[in-house]
Amino acid sequence: MSRADAWSLTAAMSPRGRVRVAAVDAYGQALNVYSGHTPTSAPVPEQPWAVYLANQQGRFCLVAFDLDAKADPTAAARDAEMLVGLLEASHLPHVVCESGPGGGRHIWLALSEGVAAETVAIMGRLAKTLCPTLDLAPLSNPATGCVRPPGAPHRHGGASTVLAGSLETLMQPTVTAEQLTAFVATLARLVDHHEPAGEIELHQPVPVDAHGHLYLPGPRRALPAASAAALAEDAAAGDASAVLWRVLIGAAAARWHHEDIAALASSAPGLEHVRTRRDRSDRTPRPTGGPDSGAAVLRRQWHKAVRYVAATARTTGDDPTFDARAGAVAAHVREVQARADTSPGRWATRSGPTDRRVLDVLCLLAVQALTAEVEADIRRLALLAGIGRETARTALLRLAEEGWISQTRPADGPHAAHWTIDPRNQIHRDAARSRSQADPRPEGAGAAHRSTLIAELAARTQASAHDAFTTAGGLGHHAGNLYARTTDEPLTLGQLAEVTGTTHSRTSNTLERLATFGLITRTADGWIRSDRDRRDTAARHLGTRGRLRERAARYCIERELWAWWQAEQEWMRAPRRTSPGRRPGPGQLALLPADGTNVYGAHPRRPDGRADYAAARRQLLAGTSTTEQAITRTALAGVA
Repeated sequence: MSRADAWSLTAAMSPRGRVRVAAVDAYGQALNVYSGHTPTSAPVPEQPWAVYLANQQGRFCLVAFDLDAKADPTAAARDAEMLVGLLEASHLPHVVCESGPGGGRHIWLALSEGVAAETVAIMGRLAKTLCPTLDLAPLSNPATGCVRPPGAPHRHGGASTVLAGSLETLMQPTVTAEQLTAFVATLARLVDHHEPAGEIELHQPVPVDAHGHLYLPGPRRALPAASAAALAEDAAAGDASAVLWRVLIGAAAARWHHEDIAALASSAPGLEHVRTRRDRSDRTPRPTGGPDSGAAVLRRQWHKAVRYVAATARTTGDDPTFDARAGAVAAHVREVQARADTSPGRWATRSGPTDRRVLDVLCLLAVQALTAEVEADIRRLALLAGIGRETARTALLRLAEEGWISQTRPADGPHAAHWTIDPRNQIHRDAARSRSQADPRPEGAGAAHRSTLIAELAARTQASAHDAFTTAGGLGHHAGNLYARTTDEPLTLGQLAEVTGTTHSRTSNTLERLATFGLITRTADGWIRSDRDRRDTAARHLGTRGRLRERAARYCIERELWAWWQAEQEWMRAPRRTSPGRRPGPGQLALLPADGTNVYGAHPRRPDGRADYAAARRQLLAGTSTTEQAITRTALAGVA
């Protein structure tokens, strides 16, 4: 395609009468900064150009999945293959381009009607979960989001080259808003019920049938709608493994047995992964025996699905309001996080790193609980954030003073204080302004958005809450926050300095310290997290290994002491009985426990009758088996 043809195509497909053109440096070399503008009626630009995806009213008329090959060209090609399979399964005409000499991919859709920016942003976030190389920027900003169209030149030479699809679909769009919304719902189902990579831990035994297959007890029900649709889906046209997973988790939740699914394995379109396996671009029949046979795959995946359903609280399904509520809370948490990310200087102060951790933990608790208001004691926050309880307490006060959060209910007896991340009650106001009928929310998008947020925030807090990043000998809280922001995609010094709000000099020094312990690696394109987790090794060298576990055990003792004294006070306030009797001793159980009964018995007293807190602590530290088990559970949970 010549430059003139590419410019004519740009004019035909552009939602606006002008496009953005690349800036140039002092030597006339094009930069990856599209700050200039030119009308589509003007002559062909000398520099690379990019077309807007949304019109002047902020509604998207084009969709471009920009898959970046900077980190790994094969990963971009793999992500492109997945997206193409999903688009083909949804019967959406598209165009695939190689964006330039680096091997990146652009996948284009042209819309016959404008689509709300929120729908496209949701689609981008869901697609990013499935395709890590996707650049979210063009799909997240209707005002400035743009991508180089097919045929447009690349600053490093060459041009965006069409690999598949007809350009007519971009000049004469046929994809409707309803079709795109249905595609987003498909992405949501994949994200919200994606197959877990690791082993699934069960908290209670699962029964086994006469043939040795796991199952969940209860009457068999009809398949959920999403699983029934997956069972009838042409899995061979897309990600057959993901389709099989959607079928199996629905069947397990509906109390089906392995034999029920096995009876459909030879004919149901959605069970294609059981019958065949992918061989490059084709699918070939599975062998009749061995670990790769259809029977072995079905048995393995069925057991995994049953374990997943048994270990996972399936909050959707019978609650028709869940998706909307999940979407509202997730959207607000995303807004809080975006506001925090655009205020990086706030977290660069001396107390800033710990304040940001506490805010992130509160956001995580809120999206998990599906409410902006959560009960959070300082010890729980401290353990989740990897900081001390006093540090957590003062962080809450600072965040409340600045309006990030507010306290809705003070601590009362055994109940901790309640905090909200929505001090202005925005969630309820936004929910009152329901979306128009022209822009319905894609089915399952709220639940999927919640799932992605939980995974993102949990990964960040768990990465930073480690012995290696404690103070007094460790690398410090700022280093932990910086480490938590690194991924397997390279980030430059400037990008990392921006997200942490610190100077380039301080960020560089911290990065060098992290690299010294093998936690991160410098590449030609930026800094990436090391492929092996070396935080334990770093903590051992720093002499801080086990610090968070010790803190968790100490907080457990403090909780036990507090609960013991609260029980004692309840017993003292209870009505006196005619027969004083004798309270159960430590570890003893009563058939009819009285008010204030505690597993440790009566609280120790001094000779003058006052509570003997020191004796109570010694008794707990001496350790009954119950106390030791509680300490172990809390310690493990605190550093999980």
